[in-house]
Parts: sequence; structure tokens; C-alpha cells
Amino acid sequence: MHAQSTTPPLTQKRILLTWLPLAASWLLMALEMPYVNAALARLPESTLMIAAFGLAASLSITIESPVISLLATSTALARGPQNYAMLRRFTVQLMVGTTVLQALLGWSPLFELVVRDWMGVPASLLAPVKLGLQLMLLWSAAIAWRRFRQGILIRFGQSASVGKGTVVRLLASAGTATLLAVFTEASGVALGTLALSLGVIAEAIYAHIASATLVRTHFGAESKLSAPELSYRALVNFHWPLATSNLLFLFTQPLIAAALARSPEPETALAAWPVLNGLFFISRSLEMALPEVVIAHHEEPGSQPALRRFSYSVGLAASILLALIAFTPLSDFYFHTLIGVGGELAAIAEGGARLGVLLPMAMAAVCLARGLLTARRNTRPQAYAMALELAVLAGVLALGVALKLPSIPTAVAALTLSLATEAVYLGSLAHKPHIQPAAVPAQN
Repeated sequence: MHAQSTTPPLTQKRILLTWLPLAASWLLMALEMPYVNAALARLPESTLMIAAFGLAASLSITIESPVISLLATSTALARGPQNYAMLRRFTVQLMVGTTVLQALLGWSPLFELVVRDWMGVPASLLAPVKLGLQLMLLWSAAIAWRRFRQGILIRFGQSASVGKGTVVRLLASAGTATLLAVFTEASGVALGTLALSLGVIAEAIYAHIASATLVRTHFGAESKLSAPELSYRALVNFHWPLATSNLLFLFTQPLIAAALARSPEPETALAAWPVLNGLFFISRSLEMALPEVVIAHHEEPGSQPALRRFSYSVGLAASILLALIAFTPLSDFYFHTLIGVGGELAAIAEGGARLGVLLPMAMAAVCLARGLLTARRNTRPQAYAMALELAVLAGVLALGVALKLPSIPTAVAALTLSLATEAVYLGSLAHKPHIQPAAVPAQN
């Protein structure tokens, strides 16, 4: 406590230096999907292939949801050899479980139940979506191991390696997409899903190699680190609310896809949405690094006002960037020149972008609150908040389908309203002076 009192007040510059490499990593990841969509737009049956690729990717990312928070869990809890061994065991279990689920969805009657019957995907998309799911079999396992090892890199001050790994991933996925498009006759969905899969596998390999020395030094037989033992129950209690929150968040895309599949022109709507959502992801990627920044600085003097100011500044800048693309000739450059979609899809996506300009601001508020709560090891409210967001999203989408409202505008309105609801709920908890922490043993 005495050391903390002598620490100078937190400045915007110091926050910026922490945030910048993590934000760059998120931005590079956000560029991956638009690049693949741009490649698909230049292949035969582009509308059909973009729609099928978007569905296969969103379903695979939903299956991946339990492993996403391994980054936060590993960063927070990898404090000694016993902790590391417990986290490694937990990670391997998640890898096996998600791979089995992906296999069931790609090769069993579960595909027809989920994709055809529940989501109502048009018959013309079923075969390519199934192929995409099969080709993404190792997606979740690769991401699980990558995030586990990246957490160790961040924990021991080597977060720059996380950004380098993202560059490896982007080069691998972009290179795969380019090579398949130029030198093979692979279908669009095969090109897209293979590009994504090989990209994350390459990044997982890089993260493993980059963290190998740290693992030997800090968690090997000669390690001098000591920390209270981490029980399996405590690990699960810390991780499950974060994993549940991610699972519910990732359900938003299949839920939106299910609503679009019931629109008057489902193939057009399902093709326009991945293009628009890729732009939304780019605009919100800058905020996605905020929770780790908040966790890193939350105990410093004057941290809450400084972090709040920085977070909202990032959100405002991202909203302005999105507005510039949506309301200026940059829209034509982005959708036509960069992504390469036709006039009808571009017009639909442009209209959706104009309606979604407040999404980055809402995301900044959510990420700020998540960071504060996670830093206090109070992860459970994040699962409740995500359930609330999903309920609002489902309600608005169901209303839009029932009233036959325009599909893409309804989806954007539902996404904005649901995210704003989560921001209000989490903000009301995160900014309270005293919050009961989750039951995780102290790790000093």
C-alpha cells in the first residue's frame, strides 16, 4: 500500500502506451475477415459463398466461446508452477471438448437440427456451410492454446509478442486466401474457412514458441516462483462467468443470422451482414483491448477518472471513424474498392453502417466496466449482463421478423440497443466503491 501511495497519478500517455500494442493486435485481427470477404467477392457465386462462409465462421466462433477468456484467466492466475499445471490441464480439456462439439456439428445429424431446422438456413447454403464447419475442425483448439500461452506472455511483460503473433496469423490467413484464389479452384467457403483455420494454427504455434523460455524459467523444475495453490474449483469459478459471457455474446451472430434467414430475401441479407459486421468489428476492435489496460492500471492513484476518460475517448474516435466511412465517399471506397461487393450489397451495408455509428461508444463503456470488474475478480456480473443483452437482442429481432421490418436495419438497431443495455447494467456495478470479489484465492 505504501508503494502504491508514492506512485505518480496515472496519465493518458501511460495508458496509451499500454493500450497501443494490444489495440494494434485487435485491429489486425479485425482486418482478417474483410480481407477474406474481399477474396470471396471476386470468386464465382460470390453472394452464396460469402453468406455460407459467414454462417460457418459464426457457428465455429460460437463453439470457440469457452476458450476465449483463457487469455484473461491465464494472465491473472498463472503465478507459479502448480498454477500453470492446473491451467494447462484445464486448457487441454477445453481443447478436446470444443473439438468434439465442432466434429458433431460438422459430421452428425446435429448439423441439420441446428442449421437447417433451428436457424432456418436456405437449402442452397446447407452444403457449403457444412463443408466450412468441417474445415474449421481445429479452430477452437488452436485458439485455446494460443490464448493460454499469450496470457503467460502478458503476465511476464512480453505483450509485444502478442502483436507479433497477430501479424503471423494475418500473413498466414491472407497468404492462404490469396494462394487458393489464384492457384486453385477451391470454392469460396473452402478458401475462407481454410484461411481462418491455418491463420490461427500458425499463431498458436508462434505463441507456443515465443512463450517457451518463460514457461521453462518460471514454471519449470528450477522455478523460484511461489504462489498459493490454485484449486480446480477456484479456477472454474473464476473462468465460467467469463466463458458464459463470451458464449452468450457469440450467440448474437447466429441469432442475427437466424433472423436474417427469415427475411424476404434471405440470401442477400445473409451476404450483406458479414460485410457490414466486418466493418463493425474494425470500428470496435480498438475498444476490445481496454479491459486488459484497465486491469493493468486500476490500482494506481486517480486511475478510474483517467481510465474512464481514455476509454470514452477511444470509443468516440472509433464512432467518428465509422461515421466517416458511412456518411462520406469513403463508403464507396471501402465497400466497392476494398471489399469488392456489388451495388446492392454495398448499399445495404452502407445503410446499416449509418445506423450503427453509436456501437463503438457503447462498446467502450462495456469494456471499461468489464475491466474494472475483472480486476476485482468479480466476474459473475458479466455473465448476467450478457444474458440481458442477448434477451434484448432476441426481443428486438423477433419483433422485426413478426412485423416484417427491413432486416439489416432491424439487426443493427437490435445490436445497438442490446449493447447499450449491457453498458448501463455493468456501469452501475463497476463504478460502485465496494464490490464483493469472486471466490478465487489471492495470488501474490
